[in-house]
Amino acid sequence: MRHLTTDELNAGVPDVEDSPGDGGTVEMIVRRPDVDGREVVDAGELVVGEGLAGDNYVARGNPRTPDGTAHPEAQLTLMNARSVDLVADGDRSRWPLAGDQLFVDFDLSTGNAPAGTRLAIGSAVVEVSQKPHNGCAKFRERFGVDAARWVNSRDDLRLRGVNAMIVEPGAVRTGDTIKKLD
Repeated sequence: MRHLTTDELNAGVPDVEDSPGDGGTVEMIVRRPDVDGREVVDAGELVVGEGLAGDNYVARGNPRTPDGTAHPEAQLTLMNARSVDLVADGDRSRWPLAGDQLFVDFDLSTGNAPAGTRLAIGSAVVEVSQKPHNGCAKFRERFGVDAARWVNSRDDLRLRGVNAMIVEPGAVRTGDTIKKLD
């Protein structure tokens, strides 16, 4: 699989910046039943403290928490659909490899959705957390060194996406609208 260069990725920044600031949409929902497993689903349930039902968020835990349990500020990850489409070189079947649960056509930048912003997605409400969401070794392996550096290069745009906490449980479906509540 071809990996894009930094110049090719940078050329796509204006498209990412044109993402809707409100009234965006859920483009893809991905459940991770195990470490490398991916299931694209049309709908899912967001559960307070558990994330996306059927995802391995709780079971996987987090080696960076004092007791190894799942990080409470990372129940769910959202990535901008335009950003993931860029790093996946336009191949939508590769989006799930990024490891996020919700791929959204929505402006996740710090200017539009700072930490603490609440988003209504379907019948659920999530809150953008302060915990950064960065590209890791697996992301680098799947999309290339330039892509891993690129998604971590613009903290203001959050090209890698955001971590979020579920504050009101509910159903989410592909095509649902995302509205800011703040």
